[in-house]
Amino acid sequence: MIPTPYLLFLGDAPDQLAAKVAQGIKDWRPENAVGQFRLPGCGADVGLDDMTLEAAKAAGAQTLVIGVANRGGVISQAWKEVLIQALEMGFDLASGLHNLLRDENDLVAAAKVNGRTLHDVRIPSVAYPIANGVKRTGKRCLAVGTDCSVGKMYTGLAMDAEMRKRGLKSTFRPTGQTGILITGGGVPLDAVVADFMAGAVEYLTPDNDADHWDHIEGQGSLYHVSYSGVTMALVHGGQPDALVLSHEPTRKHMRGLPDYQQPSLEDLRDTALAMARVANPACQVIGISVNTQHLSEDEANAYLKEVEDRMGLPTVDPFRHGAGRLVDALEAL
Repeated sequence: MIPTPYLLFLGDAPDQLAAKVAQGIKDWRPENAVGQFRLPGCGADVGLDDMTLEAAKAAGAQTLVIGVANRGGVISQAWKEVLIQALEMGFDLASGLHNLLRDENDLVAAAKVNGRTLHDVRIPSVAYPIANGVKRTGKRCLAVGTDCSVGKMYTGLAMDAEMRKRGLKSTFRPTGQTGILITGGGVPLDAVVADFMAGAVEYLTPDNDADHWDHIEGQGSLYHVSYSGVTMALVHGGQPDALVLSHEPTRKHMRGLPDYQQPSLEDLRDTALAMARVANPACQVIGISVNTQHLSEDEANAYLKEVEDRMGLPTVDPFRHGAGRLVDALEAL
């Protein structure tokens, strides 16, 4: 287990989305985050106190968590001075980037000299099987998005929290670095060899009680040319009984792809449902989750109503307004 609490390292993140790992930890496990550390020019702020390493150590922080998810998942050379200093001061380091801490010789050396541990959460720890498509007991819900980073993880976490609040059987199943850092376990799906990704999702969501719901953390988008493969593995390996469509309405283009536009919710519904019914013919789309963080309350309410009227599905921002109506839809299945 990664020692808590954390100091969240935002580094030189260019914008808020780039700090989504830190934001997720702050929003869902605030008790594990004592503060944030930002380099000059950082364009992100997760709303925690800015702290020096010394102040964070005095406040009890045990691990410096790299809270940045940059394109390509690289450890920037601009971060190294702080990371090494943190190790020298007695912090462990934790990261979910593709560029592993253990592959950085200077970090490995500093950790060894100072008796600290490097925690790479994006390393598969199991020899996952190839998917077999056998139907499993229990029920599963998956959020699929019009784009990357639109709120799929938040949707699953919010629905899981609401179900447990109601005394229902529910488990959130993490498939990415942020979810793993929030819950302490899961499958780093985009680090699994492609042939085994769907099998890893089957492994993550095994047979369960007939009335138990797994909320599988969504990844990527079927419409994102960079990351559609990991989404497809979730759709087939997860064999979802229910899909939730996730959308962020203020995007000008697909994340990181200025020449590509987001699909409509109608297109996403039709494509995702057709793909899901390959593995589970009974799958249904039960609702829509909209990330309204960049809209005012009035704008958000108006947009949610317009989408609901148009699509005929319960449409909510589960983080802003609660996931109750999405859980109601699950219970009605």
